[in-house]
Amino acid sequence: YEVVGIAESDPELRKRHENNPIYKDIRWMTEEELLGTPGLQAVAVEVSSADDHIMEVTGRCIDAGMHVHLDKPGGKSFPAFKKVLDEAGRRKLTVQLGYMYRNNPAVQFCRNAVAKGWLGQVFEIDCVMNITHGLAYRKYLGGFRGGTMFIFACHLIDLVVGLMGKPDRIVSFPRQTRTDVDMEMCDNGLIVFEYPKTTATIRTASLEVEGYKRRQLVVCGDRGTIDIRPLEKFGMHPAQPLSLRLALAEDRDPYKKGYQDVSFPPPPGRYDEQLIELAQIIRGERDNPYPLEHELLVQQCLLEACGYPLS
Repeated sequence: YEVVGIAESDPELRKRHENNPIYKDIRWMTEEELLGTPGLQAVAVEVSSADDHIMEVTGRCIDAGMHVHLDKPGGKSFPAFKKVLDEAGRRKLTVQLGYMYRNNPAVQFCRNAVAKGWLGQVFEIDCVMNITHGLAYRKYLGGFRGGTMFIFACHLIDLVVGLMGKPDRIVSFPRQTRTDVDMEMCDNGLIVFEYPKTTATIRTASLEVEGYKRRQLVVCGDRGTIDIRPLEKFGMHPAQPLSLRLALAEDRDPYKKGYQDVSFPPPPGRYDEQLIELAQIIRGERDNPYPLEHELLVQQCLLEACGYPLS
């Protein structure tokens, strides 16, 4: 990638961030200048989900003929999300949502094991993405239906839908455990996805002590189990390899019957592999493993789980 510039129309946001070393030597420009850059093929869009401008900005990028890497979860309006992705499909453009666990090597191992039938009939999936938040962030969460579910469960819904497809039914249990926020908000949520032979639970909370270290994906089948806990090492012990626990009812070369640990080299960054993947898709070197239909389904399931209307 060659980074050509950054566009920020809010003068306060620009003032707050323009001296950040991350943006050193990067040209600040208007959106029109950015989208008019000769040879530009892709734009990364990150707009606060607290407002509903994210899909307006994304739509203008699509109209300009750009592929988009889009910050999750894609706003609160499903019709707006679908309209933009439908136009991207018509123009044969990629919209890649920034779900940070997609290229996690342990998650990819799990997806491949399920696809190969190593775990047999999957009957249970348990996902957790908890953390501890201060008062200011919990107030921010109060700006969304679903609170923690809207901001964090989207990552887990992406995993569950990638493994199991569209659920038959979605049931949510939003709870407000702490009362130090002067508004209704969910700081402790549970979502249940029902499938014909499987139930998946998705938990998100902003209350758990050291919750980051218990973020997990556990997939149980009648021929094996995969337990990834924690889901990643970033911010914890980056030098330690990522690992999972694998239980098998029979040998699956090179893995043996019974429980064993499987380790993976730490990935270079949360999004490195995903952005490399996007470049390969744009150049026509590979198919998109997460096509627009998948992005639409994840967004639909998320908004339904959080209580947003779908029409």
